[in-house]
Amino acid sequence: MPDLSILRDRRFAVLFTARTIAVLGSAFGPVALTFAVLDLPGATAGTLTLVLTAQTVPEIALMLFGGVIADRVPRHLLMTTAELTAALAFSVLAVLFLTGHAPLPVIVSCSAAVGVSIALYYPALTGLVPDVVPAERLHTANALLRFGTNAARLLGLSLAGGMVALVGSGWALATNAVGYTISALLLASLRLRRGPRRDGNPSITADLREGWTEFASRTWLWVTVLLFAVVIAAMQAGHGVLGPVVAREHLGGAAAWSTVLLGQSVGTLVGVVVSMRLRPRRPLLVAIPMVFALALPSLLLGFAAPLAVVVAGSFVLGVAFNTFGVLFETTMQREIPRESLSRVASYDALGSFMMGPLGLLAAAPLASAMGARPALLLCGAVTVAATACALLVPQIRRLTITPVTPAPEGADSADGQAGREPAVATAAS
Repeated sequence: MPDLSILRDRRFAVLFTARTIAVLGSAFGPVALTFAVLDLPGATAGTLTLVLTAQTVPEIALMLFGGVIADRVPRHLLMTTAELTAALAFSVLAVLFLTGHAPLPVIVSCSAAVGVSIALYYPALTGLVPDVVPAERLHTANALLRFGTNAARLLGLSLAGGMVALVGSGWALATNAVGYTISALLLASLRLRRGPRRDGNPSITADLREGWTEFASRTWLWVTVLLFAVVIAAMQAGHGVLGPVVAREHLGGAAAWSTVLLGQSVGTLVGVVVSMRLRPRRPLLVAIPMVFALALPSLLLGFAAPLAVVVAGSFVLGVAFNTFGVLFETTMQREIPRESLSRVASYDALGSFMMGPLGLLAAAPLASAMGARPALLLCGAVTVAATACALLVPQIRRLTITPVTPAPEGADSADGQAGREPAVATAAS
């Protein structure tokens, strides 16, 4: 059985609970906002696109600055601020739709505020985990955080549609706001000392340059991020547009596609359990081949496989995706200096955020030019080819984990590098 004793650590338990509650609440918001916007008088698909774009733009534009801020201030307090910002935005949205007076400019402003909160939150989250737990428990901590996230998202999505149908979008948006508020209160209760002190008062530009140097100097890191930028674009095209088109035309419509997504969700939970048992000495040599599995649903849909087979492929995708995620996050947290970790994480996140929309934009032209199924085969082939190219990079294959000395009893992981020796040794570039 995996070691779950880390849940008895108060600080990690608080982080785990805060993250799980926030994700559970956030599962209600997108569904509620989508239908609430579409129900506005005169609303069209373009109206919804405007609202969603208002969130995406600040996510992309401010992600790197979120990393800079997270490396300058206590990360849990920055996350608290981000959660309170999102809570306020969803509270305003809830009031707008409950009262029946919802001006589009106000909706767009609230959506933009949510985008800002995301840009602040995610770089800080990656950097906070090593502040909370010692190095030898990072792997388990990341796995448990993903388990809570995936379970909460699965539960939230299963309830969101029914709640919107029964009591309306306004109350579902209010539920989202409550989740963020509880998460903010929990994060604020963490008692963490400041991380490693940084000399001087560098400018934002200097901080960004330093973060880029940390990022670009590690071949295994930028190759993996580049790989995932390509894969996320292919998955967005396949899962966001092309897959639903094929499901509607050949598999039975929304019910069939929901089953495919359910298979992936169940796979993510199993993947976390699998990842908790894995302790490979060469983590990326195990993690990168997992990315091949992300092509399975697209290839199976493209080859006109039966629904049951597509669902099975989606389940395997979920297992592989989360196994990769735990191994990669843990490796990054061990290798990157804590004082630069959030900036490096922001470069990582930016690659995925920027390429995903491009995949969505390319999907419709591809479907028109060659058909949905051939386009899905192309998405799968791109994923396979990109993964194979990444495995050709020596630093990916040779990155080696060295044993981590356990922290002394009672040591405070937030005091510095408690219990941490050089955690990752790489072959010379």
